[in-house]
Order: sequence, then structure tokens, then C-alpha cells
Amino acid sequence: MGMPKDGRFGDFGGKYIPETLVPAIEELEENYQKIKSDKSFQNELDYYLKNYAGRPTPLYFAKNLTNFAGGAKIYLKREDLLHGGAHKINNTLGQALLAKKMKKKRIIAETGAGQHGVATAMACSCLGLPSEVYMGYKDTVRQQQNVFRMDLLGCKVYPVKSGSQTLKDAINEAIRDWITNVDTTYYLLGSAVGPHPYPVMVRDFQSIIGKEIKKQMKNVPDTVIACVGGGSNAIGTFYPMIDDGVEMIGVEAAGKGLKTGKHSATLNAGKKGVLHGMMTYLLQDNDGQIKETHSISAGLDYPGVGPEHAFLKDVGKVEYKSATDSEVIDAFLTLTRTEGIIPALESAHAISHAIKIAKTKPKSDSIVVTLSGRGDKDIDIVKQYLRKNVKNSR
Repeated sequence: MGMPKDGRFGDFGGKYIPETLVPAIEELEENYQKIKSDKSFQNELDYYLKNYAGRPTPLYFAKNLTNFAGGAKIYLKREDLLHGGAHKINNTLGQALLAKKMKKKRIIAETGAGQHGVATAMACSCLGLPSEVYMGYKDTVRQQQNVFRMDLLGCKVYPVKSGSQTLKDAINEAIRDWITNVDTTYYLLGSAVGPHPYPVMVRDFQSIIGKEIKKQMKNVPDTVIACVGGGSNAIGTFYPMIDDGVEMIGVEAAGKGLKTGKHSATLNAGKKGVLHGMMTYLLQDNDGQIKETHSISAGLDYPGVGPEHAFLKDVGKVEYKSATDSEVIDAFLTLTRTEGIIPALESAHAISHAIKIAKTKPKSDSIVVTLSGRGDKDIDIVKQYLRKNVKNSR
């Protein structure tokens, strides 16, 4: 599929941007095209991915989880073992290195759960660049540990108090900043969303996940599963296998249930629209106003989705399912107790669906789940959830 024409995937994608950003986006696209085929850039990025981030990550056969679920063999792609504890570093190292080649003096980013913010701060510290991160005020409260980690790494964190005070608003503020300081500033976007070339660029940097899975399986698995918010870990998993006849499943946040309206399941319940520079599926009301989202995991709390996912859903290449908060907590506890691996709540969405479908498949089948991050950041959320819900069920 390569580079889509004008950044379009069928009806989706594109560059819906203010005129002031056109030169910046064109400059970015031009520089990205150059480094894609530049051996020295790729070698430098490989060096940091291997020696700093900790790639390749293991593909782990989860024997106990497999026995618990019954049926197909479940493997975990351990992105949680990367430096920083999530897949985000694959993309931040790539983009920070690109920004350095473009001689940008300042890096800005947005973050939801704080994982992308932390990964941006790490990559920037490592490469000697200053970083500033916008984060929804609600998320700064939910994820205080990540805010403190960013502080420690020398990154300035700006809590955003407008709108729903979550990721959507953090992105709005980051774009505002970028428009004002376009000459000196590089906007390091955290997911496969936004105007072209971001969705393609982030996908390419994250595709190392899917490439490694193929190498480690010495073939392709029967099924791959990944969680989808903006969708970067999922597109990085799926893209290298898109033409290999693999069953691919993305799992969104059903929150308190799709019927309640308190969820973040854009592909299951959204409509086409334009947000943050791209045409995609969005959670919006009849007047086109963006709805507030809900998920127990701050990292999936986004009312849109990467345009390539919207396209893959429409052409039927990928199936998109969802998992509720309570299903996710069950999966979180199950993986923790069976394998001694504490997953991020985002990743637990994918685990939940893997457990659900494993028993419907033969034992000879293989399911690979991208474990996009580790769960240290979510311990307090889980603790509060269990305290509240165990009390209620008595």
C-alpha cells in the first residue's frame, strides 16, 4: 500500500489544516520522504531502538493463559518491556531524530495516559532536545505518576483545562501552539492520527512490531489482536501482515457499554467527520459536535481513530470489536495472576478479546496479542475500581 496519494486511504485521511500550517506540513512530508530511504538515518534509528529502547521485544508463549482460555495458543508481543514501558518509544525516537535532522529547536507533544508524553521526554533527553507536553487536566490527575516522570525528565507539562480536559483538548492546544511557533517547533504526534503525513509516518515507525512478529513466528500467526484508541500499536502490528491472510482484530473501549453512550468505540459507533486535520470516524452528535468519551484506560479515551483503521474497517480487512471496563478488569486480573505480567489497561482490552475467542479455535491455531504497555501506571485506577465494585457487589 505504501504512501497513499495525498495522504488518503479511500475516503479517509487527508490534510484538513489551516493555511498557516501548510508550509510546515509540506516541509515535514518532504523531510520524511528523504529519511525513509536514507541508510544513515535508518542505521541511527536502529541503534537507538536496539541499545536505548530495548528492541527486539520478545514474543512470549503465554502457556498458563492458553490453558486458562482453552483452545488456540496465545502469544504476547512484549512491547511492555521497552524502555518507558510501552510501544510509544518506537515512534518518539523516530520523530525526534527526524526533528533533529530538520534542525528544529523545540519539540511539543500531546499525551493522554502520559505514556506518549513520557516517551517524548525520554527520546528528547536522549537526543538533547527540549520538550513540552500538553495533557488534559483530568488525565494529569488520573496519571500523576507519569506527570512526575515527565518533570524528572526535564519536560514541561501543561495541564489543559478547556473542553473535556482530556486527550482531544490536549491535541487542540498542541496544534494552537504549533501554528504560533511553526518555524522553530516540531509537533511530535503520538498516534496514527492527524493530517498527512502523520498517520503514515507513525504507522511506519510502529511497523517494527508486526515485522518482528513475522520474524519471530518464522511465519505469520493465524490471528493478531491489538487495542485501538488512535490506533498506533494496532496499525504497527497489522500493516506488515495486511496481505498475508491473517485474521486481524482491533479492540476498542466499550467503557460502560456501547448502549450507554459512555465509551470510546469510534469504529463501532462513530460516523464520518473531520477532526484534528483528518477525515475519519468520530464520536459525534447529530449536530456534528464531538461527544465526550469514556474509558477506564486514559490511553483509549479519544473520540476519533487513525484514518487507516477507518479504511481497513470499510474494506473489511480488519474486524473491530470492543471490550467493556468490567471485561477489561477481568482480563487485567487474569493475565496478572496466570502469567505474572501486569498489563496496561489499554492492552487488557486486547487480552480480553483473545481469551474470549481462543476457546472457539483449534489448539493448533496461534493468536498473537500485542501487549502495548505495562500496567504500573494503572495500579491505582484498578485499586479504586475493585474497592468500589467489590463494595457494591456485597
